[in-house]
Amino acid sequence: MKPTPFSKILIANRGEIALRIMRTARRLGYGVVAVYSDADRDALHVREADEAIRIGEALPSQSYLKIEAIIAAAKASGADAMHPGYGFLAENEDFAQACRDVGLVFIGPSPESIKAMGNKAGAKEIMLAAGVPCVPGYQGADQGDAVMLAEAGRTGFPVMIKAVAGGGGRGMRLVADAAAFPDALRSARSEAQGAFGDPTVILERAIADPRHIEIQVFGDRHGNAIHLGERDCSVQRRHQKLIEEAPSPAVSPELRARMGAVAVAAVKSIGYEGAGTLEFLLDHSGEFYFMEMNTRLQVEHPVTEAVTGLDLVELQLRVASGEPLGLKQEDVKFSGHAIEVRLCSEDAGQDFMPQSGRMALWQMPGEIRVEHALQSGVEIPPFYDSMIAKLISHGESRDAARRQLIHGLEQTAAFGVTTNQAFLAACLAHPVFAAGEATTAFIGQHRDELLAPRADAASEAALAAVLLYVTDPFAPPWRSGRTLASTFPVPARVELDHGIHELEVGRERDGGYLATLENTAYRIEIRALDGDSIRFSSNGLMESARFLRDGDRLFVLHRGITIAVRDLTRAAPATAASNGGDGKVRAAMNGRVVAVLVKPGEKVEAGQPVMTLEAMKMEHVHTAGIAGTVAAIDVVEGEQVTTGKIVVEIEADAA
Repeated sequence: MKPTPFSKILIANRGEIALRIMRTARRLGYGVVAVYSDADRDALHVREADEAIRIGEALPSQSYLKIEAIIAAAKASGADAMHPGYGFLAENEDFAQACRDVGLVFIGPSPESIKAMGNKAGAKEIMLAAGVPCVPGYQGADQGDAVMLAEAGRTGFPVMIKAVAGGGGRGMRLVADAAAFPDALRSARSEAQGAFGDPTVILERAIADPRHIEIQVFGDRHGNAIHLGERDCSVQRRHQKLIEEAPSPAVSPELRARMGAVAVAAVKSIGYEGAGTLEFLLDHSGEFYFMEMNTRLQVEHPVTEAVTGLDLVELQLRVASGEPLGLKQEDVKFSGHAIEVRLCSEDAGQDFMPQSGRMALWQMPGEIRVEHALQSGVEIPPFYDSMIAKLISHGESRDAARRQLIHGLEQTAAFGVTTNQAFLAACLAHPVFAAGEATTAFIGQHRDELLAPRADAASEAALAAVLLYVTDPFAPPWRSGRTLASTFPVPARVELDHGIHELEVGRERDGGYLATLENTAYRIEIRALDGDSIRFSSNGLMESARFLRDGDRLFVLHRGITIAVRDLTRAAPATAASNGGDGKVRAAMNGRVVAVLVKPGEKVEAGQPVMTLEAMKMEHVHTAGIAGTVAAIDVVEGEQVTTGKIVVEIEADAA
């Protein structure tokens, strides 16, 4: 087989995966080139690369999805290889073919393999022909609305709509009945077009509460293929993975061998080269069904690296250069248990709404593996995926890995942008997950428990009020010890966890502070206070916390949970305008308008969808806050809007 040596790699991606690829590439002696959009001009992956080239504006369609711009960047930099990472163009056969056409080594499978297996419809046809069990559904070429509705009825509701060209939960909808199908189909197509440039979808019967199990495979151009075991990716929200682990607590050695043999046979049948993942649904009886193949490296590859001791990016580079894998199936050994969580800039309590903005303080734990590309003070843009870091633990047992990961999350300081840090910790600590019994229904079934208000929210509000009091730039600096006289209590008003708390805070003669909330007094004695940490005692318990004061905002890492507080003491009272009660529908986040669902003069009911906004690769429907008549539409489809912008105006019905 002809070798394809290379010396400089252009990484056609951004963020943590770009840095991850750079790390291995440099260890092996390769040069690395980054590309960036206008939104990423100052990003860490740009600064860390040997060279970096601008490829376009902020939106993915104007930068990271522009094949011509990325190929031109490779030529300009002298790169002779291309690594696509994951997402964006990683599973685009046209991109792989364009690299081949200009003599670039594509670090991934051939365009033919991507076309065969990267397309969900095509992959299912290959698997069905090979006798592999597949989820029943429709993957035909006729995408007409009427045909799709008829096929959904034939498949049987509930049914899944899935984009053929990508993954990550984008372009995917679970539809309960025929009445909801047309809107779900439109939304899935729109999201698929925006994320992957292809609106084509397939239909699959929804299997009740399965496990999501995937098999990592590798092939080389010498005809060798192996699997590296399974990953359990069942804990998901919005059909996107949040927690992944290896091995799966539901997979026995015998089942692993069966699923692995199916996966290896599949990739051998098409001469597959490089890293790939076959995804299956595992039902309660132990039967498994093929869903799709990802013809790329996966976000969750670190858990496989942890239990096998292999560097999957290194294997990718060696295979792409023409070397044989150098591993036989019997050489693959598994050790211990690994779990990964995806730290995302989103508000779990607000239906996982994506968040963007400035990350004021960013400090990751040092005891476990963390993949990220952030620093304190950077802006998280609204144009890309909401995942901002991956935290990975590896222990001798599953429970050891789980405990390590909870501890790692408790040491994570992410101040300034709301993340799912507390939600991830709650998932890991939940008895169902701890017992290894979580299915894809886990979050849906236990959402109320996972999002339950913390029992000590009142004491947290009291601590926040005291911290605001002692860090007020207009107040005398804190000093330890007794004071000559107690101070009169002063009112404080703070927003915490979307709730408003009214308090009074004062200092006593012995130096302690008294915060009164709803007729309950919380006594806090500060033992030490510096620029970013406090040591204090309350009710006989000595504790420490980290904090950051940023204007009227306060962030506190206390008992492993990040608390975001806003000082409303001097702010005007909130009005009904914030939730659309004034008839004005406001954008809930920075994003792009993908659908205006009403017209001027149209009658609407409270709660009726009026506009769909796309942010961080997911669509979010905005609804009318009141019943009335649409008076004005202030945006057009395709427009980029900022948080709080009025998008639709509604005149209330006459009383």
